[in-house]
Amino acid sequence: MSPAERGPASRGSAGLGRRTAGWVGDGATGFGRGVLGGVRWPDHRLEQVQRRTIWTLVFAQSLGGLGLTIGIAVAALLAEDISGSESLAGLAQTAQVLGAAIASYLLARLMGRRGRRPGLALGYLLGASGAALCVVAGVVESFVTLLVGATLLGSTVAANGQSRYAATDLAKPSRRARSLSLVVWATTIGAVLGPNLTGYAGALARDLGLPRLTGPFLFGLVGIALAGLVIVVFMRPDPLLVAREAALVATTRTPAGTHWSRVTRIARERRGVAAGVAALALGHAVMVSVMVMTPLHMHHGGASLEIIGLTISGHVFGMFALSPLVGWATDKAGRAPMLMVGAGILMGSLVLSGTSPEGASWRIGVGLFLLGLGWSFCTVAASTLLSESAPSEARTDVQGAADLVMGVVAAAAGALAGVIVGTLGFPALNVFAALLVTGVATAAEFARRIPSSASDEERLSI
Repeated sequence: MSPAERGPASRGSAGLGRRTAGWVGDGATGFGRGVLGGVRWPDHRLEQVQRRTIWTLVFAQSLGGLGLTIGIAVAALLAEDISGSESLAGLAQTAQVLGAAIASYLLARLMGRRGRRPGLALGYLLGASGAALCVVAGVVESFVTLLVGATLLGSTVAANGQSRYAATDLAKPSRRARSLSLVVWATTIGAVLGPNLTGYAGALARDLGLPRLTGPFLFGLVGIALAGLVIVVFMRPDPLLVAREAALVATTRTPAGTHWSRVTRIARERRGVAAGVAALALGHAVMVSVMVMTPLHMHHGGASLEIIGLTISGHVFGMFALSPLVGWATDKAGRAPMLMVGAGILMGSLVLSGTSPEGASWRIGVGLFLLGLGWSFCTVAASTLLSESAPSEARTDVQGAADLVMGVVAAAAGALAGVIVGTLGFPALNVFAALLVTGVATAAEFARRIPSSASDEERLSI
C-alpha cells in the first residue's frame, strides 16, 4: 500500500519518528508508518497481544480438540448402526468434513468484517449444537438427524482450523510456522483424551439410558462449549483487528467475505498461495479418506471399541503432538522441503495401512500414527506458505477459501472411501490415497521452484 493510499495520518506520522513493528506491515521488512501503528500499537504492546492470543488459543484448542475427535472413533460406527449399511457409514464423517468446509467459508466472512473472536465463538457454538443433535440422532435412530448434527459438528473443526491462522496475525516471519504449530499442538490434549474416553463415555451413556455410541458426543458437547467460552472471555483485543490497525489497513476498507474472483486472481498471481492450497487440500484428503474407514476395518476384524479408540489416539497424537517440532523445522528448512517430507511420510503410512489385516495389528497402529504425522507436516507447511503469500487486505479471504477447498476435496474423498471399501476393500482405498499423495509432492515441487526474485509481497507479506 502506497503512502498516498494510507492517508494523511500515515504521512504525518513520519515526523513523529514512530513506526509499526517490522513484522506487521506488507513486504519483507513489513514497515508501516502511522499514528495507530506507532503510538497505539508499539512493538512491545504487539508482542503482549500476541502472547495473550497464543495462550488463549492454546487453552481453547485443548478443549475444542475433544470435540474435534469425538466423531472420528465412533461416527462411522453410529452411522452403520443406524443405517444398517457399511457403504453409508462413511457419510457421517463426510458430513462433518463438508460442514467444516462450509463453516470455514462463513466464519471467514464474519472474521473479515468483525475479527477473529466472533468468528471462532460462533464456530464453537454451532459445533456444540451439532454434538447435541448427534446424541438425539442415536436416541431416535434417525440417520438424517445424525448427518445434520455431524455437519454442524464440523463447525468445531472449522473454528480449530481458523485458530491456527489467528496465531499468525501478529507473528514475526521467523516464528510464523512455530506460532501456528503451537496452536495445532494444543489440540493434542483434548484430541488424544477424547478417543481414549470412548469406553467410559459409552458406559456413562448406558447408565443414563442412552445408546452407548452417543456417549462420546456428550463429552464433546461439554468440551466444545467450554472452548467457545474461553474465546469470548479471553480473546481481547482481537489479533486480526490489532494487526490491521498496526499496519494501517482500515477495517472499513478491508474487503469483507471470501470473494472467489479476488481469491482466484491472488492464486494466479502468487504461486505460494496456489501451492499452499493444493498441498493443504490433497494432504487433508489423504488423511480423511483412510482415517474415516479405519474404525470399520478394525471393527470387522473383531477389535474392541477401546482398542479402536487407542489406535485413533495414536493417529491424533501423530497429527498434533509433534507439531512444534514440525513448525521449527518449517521455519528453519523452508516450506517446500517440509511439504516433500510430509508427502514421503504419508506414502509410508499407506503402505503399512494398506497391508494390515482386519482387526488390531501393529501395522494399522503405526500406519495411522504416520498418517497423522504426514498430515502435520503438510498442514503446518502449507498453511504457513499460503498465509504469508497472501496480501494482508485479503488474508481472511484466502484462508477461508483454502479451508473451504480443503474441506470439499476431503469430503469427496471421504464419501468415495466408503464406496471403495464397500466394493474393492480397504487395501484399494490406500492405493487411491497414494495417488493423491503424488499431488502433494507436485505442489511441494511447484513451491520449491518459486524464484528467489519473486516479489517481497509474495514471499513474505503478512
